Amino acid sequence: MSSRLLCGAGVVATQALSARGPNRVAAVHSMASGGGVPTDDDQATGLEREVMKAARKGPDPYNILALKAAAGTKEDPNLVPSITKKQIAGCICKGDDSIVILFWLHKGEAQRCPSCGTHYKLVLHQLAH
Repeated sequence: MSSRLLCGAGVVATQALSARGPNRVAAVHSMASGGGVPTDDDQATGLEREVMKAARKGPDPYNILALKAAAGTKEDPNLVPSITKKQIAGCICKGDDSIVILFWLHKGEAQRCPSCGTHYKLVLHQLAH
């Protein structure tokens, strides 16, 4: 067992010596050399970067965050944003329930959950791009 450890340490030392540049200075750089640890903005790519840029311009441009719940009455329904004129909505009728009641919402008047009676209203939403 100890011979394996010594052999492994020898391999690591050999690699470290061979990694030296022409000035006999180690060519290994740490992540924090120069600019420090990269931020989320530096590392983000693709869709994540676009979402981060859009989030800086305005509040929740892609409807990623959870909606704020309203009273759920006919006068103060829960608003469901959609880019179409109809949308499937889900209601968890009791706080500790694991069943989601799904139903269609259509543009216009507020509609009730078929199980608990909470009101929901579809509102048209424009995409950020």
